[in-house]
Order: sequence, then C-alpha cells, then structure tokens
Amino acid sequence: MAILSSFDNTEKRMIQSAPTEADKDYEQINNLRPNSFDAYIGQSRLKEILKISINAARNRNDLASLGHILLYGPPGLGKTSCAYLLANELGTKAHIFSAPALERPKDILGILMSASEGDVIFIDEIHRLNKITEELMYPALEDYQVDLTSGKGSSSRVMRLNINKFIMVAATTKLGYISAPLRDRFLHVHRMEYYSAEELALIIQASARKLNTQIEAAAALAIARRARATPRIANRLLRLVRDFAEHLGKTTIDEALSDQALNLYKIDQYGLDAMDRKILEIIRDKYAGGPVGLEPLASITGEDKSTIEDYYEPFLIQSGYLIRGQRGRMLTDKAKDVI
Repeated sequence: MAILSSFDNTEKRMIQSAPTEADKDYEQINNLRPNSFDAYIGQSRLKEILKISINAARNRNDLASLGHILLYGPPGLGKTSCAYLLANELGTKAHIFSAPALERPKDILGILMSASEGDVIFIDEIHRLNKITEELMYPALEDYQVDLTSGKGSSSRVMRLNINKFIMVAATTKLGYISAPLRDRFLHVHRMEYYSAEELALIIQASARKLNTQIEAAAALAIARRARATPRIANRLLRLVRDFAEHLGKTTIDEALSDQALNLYKIDQYGLDAMDRKILEIIRDKYAGGPVGLEPLASITGEDKSTIEDYYEPFLIQSGYLIRGQRGRMLTDKAKDVI
C-alpha cells in the first residue's frame, strides 16, 4: 500500500525508542509535549520530588537552590519534556543541547555565560561529553563560576568569572559511563520509569486531541499496549494509525482500525516487531532457549552488538521475555508462550 512509503524513508524501525528527525519536527510543530506538571502523565515520583524542591526554592527566593538534576534511563521516556516543564514551572527559559554538539570548550562556556538567573540548561547524552568540556563544567555546577584562559604559553593566565545561577538538567541512557566527579555534582539523580499501558493510553488521547483526531478509548489502549511502555513510540504509532485512517477516509480511529494499521507494520499485540521475534526465535531454535552470548546473536541477526544491547534487549528484558546472566541471554517461559 502507498501509505507504507511515507514512513519507510524516515524511520527504518517504527518502534525504536531513539528520536528521529521526523519525531523532533513533529513534536515541535504540533506541540505534543505537555505544558505543565499537571498535564505530564506518568513519572509520579519524579513529579512529586520536583514539586517539593520547586516550592522550597521559591520559599527561599533562590530558584537555583533547587539543585542540578540527572535523569537516566532508556530513550523516549520524557527527559527533555521534564526540562521544558521545569523551566515553565520556574518561569524561566530552557536551553536544550546535545552533548556531542559541545565539542569545543568555548561551546559550553558560551552556554553557561549566556544563561539568565534560574534558567534551565538541558544536556542530552551527557555521558558523551569530552573530558575537557566536562572539567570546565565542574566549577560552574558547584560554584557558578567559569575559568577563562587568556594568552598562550608562559604568559597565559586563568581568570575565574561569576555567572548567573542556573539549573542543569542532564540526561543519559548510560549512567555507568558518567564519571563520579560529574555525577556527584547533581543533587537529584533519578531513573525514568517505563509507562503502564493505561498511562500511555491517556497520552495517546491527549496527543490525538492536539492533532484534532478522533480516537476511541479502546483504540488508544490497543495502541498503548504495542508501544513498548514508551511515550515517544506511542505518539509515533498514533501518527501511523492516523495516517492509515485518513488513507481509508475514516474520521474516527476505532480498535479494529488501529489493529489493522499496526498489523500492516508487523507490530504484534505484545509490541514485538519482526526483529524482536527473530532474536527470540534464534535463541529458541539454535540455542535451545539459551544461554547465548551477544557476539553470536549479533552475527546471526546481522545487527550491531550495541544495537541489540541498546534498542532490543531493554524492552525484551523489561517485558519478561529475556533474562541476561553471566553466561548469556536466556528465554523465559513467557517468551516461549508468545513465539
């Protein structure tokens, strides 16, 4: 069907949790992000902690005393949205950056020196900061000061300048890759939790309203159950189903239509796609259910080892289909029931 081509060029895998350029553009144009903590569905413990800290900082009349925040966990769970919401709650501005883009020392110095009092600076993938940039951030995070070097060689001098008090929100998918000195400068270190199907259904319904799309509650829940417990994937699947409905001339998305659309893309009722099933079937058929190491699994599937570890295994393990032990990966009884 022609509708397939509209996604094939931008998203090789519909249920990957990493953001695509299409996701970023779509979220910005259609304003799918929540605009307040009350509209922010899920992550209840994080919201409660932040509300307490925000109220305490306001009572002290010192917004920056809220402290810096490190969010970790799989992609697509709302880390960037949290930074925007925090700035909205404080009445300040959010500055959004990705660590790989901050290659030169002057990049991070420019950001730190241009921030206003109480602004939120969000750095995604902070584990990918280079060492020089990371060390330049230490005095800024701790004392709100930056070191500027002038001159060269024996005539060089280091000047320490005060900067406005800001709030750093950093995100990472690999907490263990962050050095202890950097991690210790964050007051709040919080793991982002996966979402329940019911929470995702509410997110889908809220996004559908913003997109002026009619969707039945049963259809929203059907999409949510295939969204791998991740809001980004839920919104992406909603886009797919909405396009499919428009392709058929339907004005309302019901459960049957959502199932038809997602079956077309080979995303089953458990949220598994063709590669997920291939991984599970290889472990079942070639290794009698495991254990199997990462190297042979990557070789047989034709996928990179890091891709399997970062994009496939987290959901399979979280959902109870796979166990990863010292000897390798093993199928669970639950996995054997669905493949």
